[in-house]
Amino acid sequence: MTPKAIAATPTKPKSNKDISSNSKNIPDDDHTPRPLSAPLGLHRPPQAGQNTGIDSRTWRQRRDDFLNYDKHLERRALLTKQVAKPYFREWNNLQYSKGTSPPSSSIATTKLTRFPGKSFFSPPTLIRAHKALYFPNLHGRTLLAPASDTTPLLRGKTSLVALFSGTWAEQQIQTFCGSVLAPHPALAPLLAQHPDILQRVDINMEDNSLKASLIRLFMPSLRRKLPLAQHERYFLVRRGMTDELREGLGMRNSKVGYVYLVDSECRIRWAGSGPAGEGEMESLVKGVIRLVGEWQQDSLRRETRVAKEKGAGNRRGELLPPEDSSRQAAAG
Repeated sequence: MTPKAIAATPTKPKSNKDISSNSKNIPDDDHTPRPLSAPLGLHRPPQAGQNTGIDSRTWRQRRDDFLNYDKHLERRALLTKQVAKPYFREWNNLQYSKGTSPPSSSIATTKLTRFPGKSFFSPPTLIRAHKALYFPNLHGRTLLAPASDTTPLLRGKTSLVALFSGTWAEQQIQTFCGSVLAPHPALAPLLAQHPDILQRVDINMEDNSLKASLIRLFMPSLRRKLPLAQHERYFLVRRGMTDELREGLGMRNSKVGYVYLVDSECRIRWAGSGPAGEGEMESLVKGVIRLVGEWQQDSLRRETRVAKEKGAGNRRGELLPPEDSSRQAAAG
């Protein structure tokens, strides 16, 4: 009896460890929205200047990369993945079979036909801080500056980040947040009461140069309509949003809108996709209230710590002998 030949199994390419694996467990041919079961985002804190989409390599570095065979294999795998993706798949994903209901663990209970293009169902509660991942830095044009990063704006505040591409996706975002001029009735009091803590950031993703040019033409009128405080919070991003970042953010369909609740450390604590479903708006409002409370508690702890340090310093100065205190004053 001859031994059976063992076929060599090809090794899978290593995945980027900096990207969340939440959406990798879902097959590409399965378009059924599921409850968000894992954190979204990056494993490393974002930094300003990342994901600009601008090639800053020198000519020598470009030459070395061009002659590097391993980089050729990585580029080939990326191109193969892009070619294998059907062009109209995202538009086909907007439709679901009638009579199909979300999983019982989801907070949404209506038919899927009421959630066109929804990528996932929002979690009923916030993701815990020690488990949450980070929102990536995005680089684009604002109503104030031709080039700006999102990370300095998000750090230190609780942010409602609306990420969309197109008018239809923007209308879906409004089911969660409302418009900038007319916020959602459940969020408007919170935005008005805590302007130094809570903010809304709009990110218009448009990789098409022609459409981006049209948006830039309408930016002056948009600047006149929006309040001055929102001018630095409206981004037009053309480059830098790679497929890896989309996967990490759970953006299985770029044709719909996404909402992320980001804390002061740029961590994604809650996420929503498509139009708001039953229970999702309530979970968003509860999450905003909780994050605002966490920010206030952290601020109080910081002030208490600073006051204790100042008090300890004053006591040390009082305990010094007169000669030592005079020397310390002279040295100062």
